[in-house]
Amino acid sequence: MRRALPVVAVALAAFGLGVVCGADHEDPAQKAVAKFAKAWNRGDFAAMYAMTDEKTQRALPVEAFTEAYRKAQATATSRRLIAGTPKSADGGWAIPVFVRTRSFGRIRNTVVVKTKGEDNPKIAWHPNLTFPGVAPGQELSRQTELPARADLLARDNSPLTKDGQRGGTLGPVSAEIVGQLGPIPPDQKAQYEQRGYPADAQIGTSGLERALEDQLVGIPGGRLLAGEKVLGSATPAPSPPVRTTIDPKIEQSAITALGGTGFQGGVAVIKPRTGELLALAGLAYSTLQPPGSTFKIVTVTGGLTAGVVKPSDAFPVESSHLLSGVPLNNANGEQCGGTLTQSFAESCNSVFGPIGARLGPQKLYETAVRYGFNRDPGIPGAQTSTIPAPADLGDDLNVGSSAIGQGEVQATPLQMAWVSSAVANRGRLPRLTLDFDAGRRPAPTTAVSSEKVALQVQSLMKAVVEYGTGTAAQVPGVSVAGKTGTAELRSSTPCDAENADPNDCTSSSEDAAANTDAWFTAYAPTSRPEVAVGVMLISAGAGGDTAAPVAQQVLSTALGKG
Repeated sequence: MRRALPVVAVALAAFGLGVVCGADHEDPAQKAVAKFAKAWNRGDFAAMYAMTDEKTQRALPVEAFTEAYRKAQATATSRRLIAGTPKSADGGWAIPVFVRTRSFGRIRNTVVVKTKGEDNPKIAWHPNLTFPGVAPGQELSRQTELPARADLLARDNSPLTKDGQRGGTLGPVSAEIVGQLGPIPPDQKAQYEQRGYPADAQIGTSGLERALEDQLVGIPGGRLLAGEKVLGSATPAPSPPVRTTIDPKIEQSAITALGGTGFQGGVAVIKPRTGELLALAGLAYSTLQPPGSTFKIVTVTGGLTAGVVKPSDAFPVESSHLLSGVPLNNANGEQCGGTLTQSFAESCNSVFGPIGARLGPQKLYETAVRYGFNRDPGIPGAQTSTIPAPADLGDDLNVGSSAIGQGEVQATPLQMAWVSSAVANRGRLPRLTLDFDAGRRPAPTTAVSSEKVALQVQSLMKAVVEYGTGTAAQVPGVSVAGKTGTAELRSSTPCDAENADPNDCTSSSEDAAANTDAWFTAYAPTSRPEVAVGVMLISAGAGGDTAAPVAQQVLSTALGKG
């Protein structure tokens, strides 16, 4: 036995070495197919293409190869694909593939891959390799259908639609806010195909129907086919009724107040703490216009933050101020100035244009962006309010014009209600939502300014309503913070002035009023803000005269005072 042990040890060592060497050996073809599968897992179609044989690459450019895989994913509504370890099968290598789909359940099948060459094997590619279970000569196709569309509810659970009828059940409120259905736009066909929509499906094209499409549509179902073979199937699953943030009383108040003006325009109402949209009437978020002096909230926030201006500063009383050698005039040539509070309350262009110029294009731009300008508001269908890039804001005159909401600054009533919401939240901009359930949680916010600066801006906005240009927005027993805006749509030069352009001048006081959009934005109560509002009336004159009363009516309703 003692003599035999060394012999046994040598034999075992030799056997072990053989096992290791055998384990290290891998068929080159299997290795190539495994590499192909790993690239598929990563979605690296360019790498997969590089592994195909010369015949494939001569017949098919990489773009077409990539599109074939993406088309298969879209047809199958693929959400996740896992390609496993290949095993020898049918003169090739079978890759087990698992696919989780949106509309047809989970699919497990194989893709059989063959190779060409021995030392450096290449994938002999065929179109059926784009999806598991598809045999050579078969095409991947589908039959899909949508479930019944979910109903829409207001925040108090009253029905905005009922039993799938999209006409609305709350009269003017439903008609105003529900929106319409329509065919899928051609440029969105691929997107909706990936989600399982049939080509002839109707989708939300406006209002809540568009904004809440994902929640309303449910989960499409149907059958996924390889030729006539069913690879997967599922029954369409409807969504439960979708409870929105819309308050019927506030929405009706906004509709009534807006309609009573006789002007086209929009009203948006937000709950500042949660970012919930309580009402959207008229052109609340679909039309961009220059916001006029409501934008001075942005300008003064930037000025206070940068130290360009202080609450204790005083300014000369004048009717205009020269910027880049050109006078920037106050509305109607009025004389104003004094303290920062007085200047803000009276909306002095001669004060805030120069503040904007001193702040400079970069900081003015950055402040506006923090307030939500140049940012998608997150509500499908809502226009993005804009301010030009710093390099495009130009000289002091152009920066000063932008600082008072003129120039190329553009906003929606929703944007300016959002601005007020940030001040109400002590300098935090809330994320907007139409989903009631999302509104039950504290809204994610982004910093606009310090709490100290926000409280300083609030003090300025309170003065506007207490004794400034916005007294028409006063609500008895409630502290309201607000800002008026009167935005010129074209030159206000009188037509009888020297060198006046007859195509760009105002010939009368009535013409001058029609040349301006009226704006007002506000929130209340200032001690614990519950509601913020933005109002815009097109060609309606001064904001304090026409837009502020609309805001007052809506605020009164929202706070139970109307």
